[in-house]
Amino acid sequence: MATKQTHQAATRVALYARVSTSNHRQDPEMQLRELRDYCRRRGFDIAGEYVDSGICGARESRPALDKLMLASRKRLVDAVVVYRYDRFARSLRSLVNALEEFRSLDMDFISIHEGVDTSTPNGRLIFGIFASIAEFERELIRDRVRSGLAAAKAKGKRIGRPRVAVDASRIDALCRQGRSWAEITQETGISKGTAQRAVAGLPTNPLKGDFVRC
Repeated sequence: MATKQTHQAATRVALYARVSTSNHRQDPEMQLRELRDYCRRRGFDIAGEYVDSGICGARESRPALDKLMLASRKRLVDAVVVYRYDRFARSLRSLVNALEEFRSLDMDFISIHEGVDTSTPNGRLIFGIFASIAEFERELIRDRVRSGLAAAKAKGKRIGRPRVAVDASRIDALCRQGRSWAEITQETGISKGTAQRAVAGLPTNPLKGDFVRC
C-alpha cells in the first residue's frame, strides 16, 4: 500500500537590515550574512531583502521598510526576519504596532539576536509583554498630558493656539479698494478664512451700501 506524501511549501521570508546615519561606514552586508545563514539553517525561502542605508532609526518613514510593509500587506511573505529590534523599529511602541499588523496578516516576526520568534509560544509571550509595556507607556503619557492641561487651566493659561489679532476695519477697507483675497492675506499676514470671517462680523449699513462685501 503506497503512502501519501505531502510537501509543505517553504516559509517565505523578508530580510530587513538598517545602517543608521551615525554608523554610515558600517556595511549592512554584515547583518544580511547572518540573516541569510539563519534562514538557510531554518530552511526558509528568502523572498526579498530590504536595506535602509544611512537612515536614522528615529525617522517615521524609511524607503526600504515602507516597501517591506507593502509586500507584507500584499501577502508576498510569511515572516519578517531582522538582525535586532533596534534595526527594525524606532521605539517599543512602533515595534508593537508593526507586530500587531503582522499578526493581523497571519505573519511571523523573528529577531535573531534577541532570539524571539512569534511563531513559537515563547515568542508570543514576549510580544504580549511588549504590548503591555507599550500600553502602560501610553497611559503614562496620557496622564501627564491631562495633568499638564489641568495645571495650566488652574493658572489661568489659555489652552490651544493663541488667537490672531485681526483688524477687520483694515480688511474691509482693502476689500473696498478692490484688492483680491490673495493680496489681502499677503499684506495682513492672516489666512483667507480668518479675513473673511472678520469682514462678515462687521456691522452693515444699507444706506452706505455696506452690505456688499468682497
